[in-house]
Amino acid sequence: MNENTKFILEQVSGLHDIPQAGIYNIRENGKLLARNIDEEVNIISKKDKDGIDIVVKPNTKNKSIHIPVIVSMGGLNDLVYNDFYIGDNADILIVAGCGIHNTTDKQSSHNGIHSFHIGKNCKVKYVEKHFAFGNAKTSKILNPTTEIVVGEGSVFEMETLQLGGVSFADRKTYAKVKKDAKLLIRENILTSSKEEAITHFEVELEKEGSRVEVVSRAVAKDKSKQEFNSIVIGKAECFGHVECDGILADNAEIISTPKIIAKSPEANLVHEAAIGKISEEQQNKLMSLGLTKEEAEKVIIQGFLK
Repeated sequence: MNENTKFILEQVSGLHDIPQAGIYNIRENGKLLARNIDEEVNIISKKDKDGIDIVVKPNTKNKSIHIPVIVSMGGLNDLVYNDFYIGDNADILIVAGCGIHNTTDKQSSHNGIHSFHIGKNCKVKYVEKHFAFGNAKTSKILNPTTEIVVGEGSVFEMETLQLGGVSFADRKTYAKVKKDAKLLIRENILTSSKEEAITHFEVELEKEGSRVEVVSRAVAKDKSKQEFNSIVIGKAECFGHVECDGILADNAEIISTPKIIAKSPEANLVHEAAIGKISEEQQNKLMSLGLTKEEAEKVIIQGFLK
C-alpha cells in the first residue's frame, strides 16, 4: 500500500497497515486487497454480486472484525452487498467505513448495502467512518444503506461518523427491534464548502420491551447542507427516543424532521430537535486562553461531536 492508502485505512478503521493477525477484509478499488479469518468468524465472497457474507458462530466473544473499503482512483463507482449473520450470545465489534482519495476530475463513489441478522442475547457494536480528500472540485460520494434486525434480548450499538471531504452522502438505516432488544445509534456529521448530507432513520419497535435511542450531532459550515429525517414506529410496549442537535455556521443549512408513530397505547416515544450557532461565550473564553477564533471554533466543534 502507498502512503495515501495507509492514511485512508487509518482514518476509517484505525489500522496502520495490513495486520499480521486478527479478522479483516480490506477492499481497495473494487477488489479484495487482504483477508483473514479464524475458526469462529468466517468471511465468504458472494458468488452472484460484489460483497461478502460475515458469519459469526454462536457464543463468539471479544472479537473485532475490520472491513474497511478504500477508493483511491477517479471514475470508480463501487457497489457492495455485505451480510452479517451473528449467532446467539455473540459479543463482537465490527469496524467498517470507507475512505476516498481522488485527485482526478472524474467522480468516485462507494455504495455499501449492509444487512445485519442478529441472533438472541447478542452484543454487537458497529462503527462506520466515512472520509474523503483530494481534488476539491471532484465529487466524492458515499451512500451507505444499513438494514438491521435486532434479535430477542440483543443490543446493537451503531456509531456512524462522517469526518469531512464527502461531497454528497445519502445515508439510510432501517431497523426492526424484537422483544427486550435495544438499538442504540450515535451519528456525527461534519460538512463544509458545498457538501450535502442526507440522513434517514426508520425504526420499528415490534415487540414488548423493545427500545431505540438515536442521537444525531450535526455541524454545517460554509454553504453546506444537511437534512435529518427519522421515523420511529412503536407497535407494542416499547420506548423510543430521538435527539437531533445541530450547529450552524456561515451560510449553511440544516433541516431536521423527526417523526414518531404510536400503534400501541403502551408505546412511549419522544423526539427532540435543536439547531443553534456556536456559543460566543464559549468562543470568547477559549480565545482568552490564547486561541485564535478559528482554533476556538475547531475545539468547540470537536467537543460537540464527541
